[in-house]
Amino acid sequence: MSDIQKAMALLITTFTKYASKEGDKHTLNKEELKELLQNEFGDLLCKANDQAAVDRIFNDLDTNKSNSVDFSEFVNLISCLTQMCHEHFIGKQ
Repeated sequence: MSDIQKAMALLITTFTKYASKEGDKHTLNKEELKELLQNEFGDLLCKANDQAAVDRIFNDLDTNKSNSVDFSEFVNLISCLTQMCHEHFIGKQ
């Protein structure tokens, strides 16, 4: 597999790992999202331990207001964070 294909597979595997913990296996509830943010993003998201910040992130991601985050909504988060990191690193050059 190419690097991009590996990255895609890793995103799917990681989402499924956390979504499969409770309830609907195809969506993240708030606790699953919080655990994913803390474990997978750590220092990148300094507010991952702040419940109010997690609530805001969850509400912003849950665009269809289903009270869960589906894979499409999760990918939007990844895309935004990746773009912000890219802009940060470009600015350092």
